[in-house]
Amino acid sequence: MHDLLLQGLMNGLILGAIYGLIGVGLNIVFGVLRVVNFAHGEFLVLGAYLALMLAQYAGISPFLALPITFLVFCALGYLLYFVLIPRLSRSDDPETSSLLLMFGVSIMLGAIMLLLFEADARTLEYSIEPVFIMLGDVILPTVRLIALAISLAIVALLAWFLYRTLTGKALRAIIMNRDAVRIVGIKTERLSALAFALGIGLAGVTGVLTAMVFPAFSPFMGNDYTLIGFVVIVLGGLGHPVGALAGALLFAVAEQVASVYFNPSIGTICGFILMVAMIFVRPNGLFGKQILR
Repeated sequence: MHDLLLQGLMNGLILGAIYGLIGVGLNIVFGVLRVVNFAHGEFLVLGAYLALMLAQYAGISPFLALPITFLVFCALGYLLYFVLIPRLSRSDDPETSSLLLMFGVSIMLGAIMLLLFEADARTLEYSIEPVFIMLGDVILPTVRLIALAISLAIVALLAWFLYRTLTGKALRAIIMNRDAVRIVGIKTERLSALAFALGIGLAGVTGVLTAMVFPAFSPFMGNDYTLIGFVVIVLGGLGHPVGALAGALLFAVAEQVASVYFNPSIGTICGFILMVAMIFVRPNGLFGKQILR
């Protein structure tokens, strides 16, 4: 049982890093734009399909597809911002309007993926040697350890960008008080477009990583990933990349350890019980602060 517990903890840490990436992208978009991106999961799955096409038609491995996917999805997000988001500011309730708008986008993207790729589950083909690594009595797939390292590196780069660059500090300032940022003369429109592009780019990269870690993906999986992203935001706190990672690790470890002692369904329930408890005990999350609106 001790070995099973260690196995659950390690799996939780690895999955938590990937869950953290899902939450970070969603966190940035919601924090800066107050847009409830209900299509985040669909963009994630679309990133997996882009990696699949790059592998099939250009012979590009999933690892090389990561930076390509990020750049393509950043460009897509930047364009979509000017098509979709500015009109929301004229609404009486922008957050509710964004929820309805992005819900429609999620349905549209799901239908497009279903039309193009059909309902069959797909997998990314790649080879890594050795396939498994032994850490004591714990057996871990090598690809999961690589995905863990990539996820932590991306979160570290994002934290550096947000806390060490002027543009990143401006984005954090918008999260805390958008009106004050406008008063000092910062152009929030371009920063908002950058935030949306960054969020969509992170979704695409996360889609490639999840397709490498999990055995299959299909057009119907987007809602599951979106739900995980919102749970991570609740646990970690709005607008804090390290908080998103911490919340994701907490959720994934609770889920995986409970699955060891009970079953996967009970593990999922325990994860959501943890989220509800966090709302009652600390509504702003582990690292969240009161947001001025």
